[in-house]
Amino acid sequence: MPKSQVRKKKVYTPPTDVRPTATAATRKPSPIWVPIAAVSLIVFGIGWLVVYYLSETAYPVATWQYWNLAVGFGAMVASLILLSRWR
Repeated sequence: MPKSQVRKKKVYTPPTDVRPTATAATRKPSPIWVPIAAVSLIVFGIGWLVVYYLSETAYPVATWQYWNLAVGFGAMVASLILLSRWR
């Protein structure tokens, strides 16, 4: 069986104007309050929802009715937004 030919093509190097800049590597890490605030918001949101369900909608704020769910889930979504910005 004949041997296939070896290609003599140079390795591709992108043009310098298309290369990504090194700004991603020079970004500073996030401050320490970012993960602390995110974990606090998660705990707060879960705690709010647990109290709401265990009290049979009497607590934390009875007049808000189902908006208590929005507060709990909103806190958890806010923590996800914070965690997405964490480096």
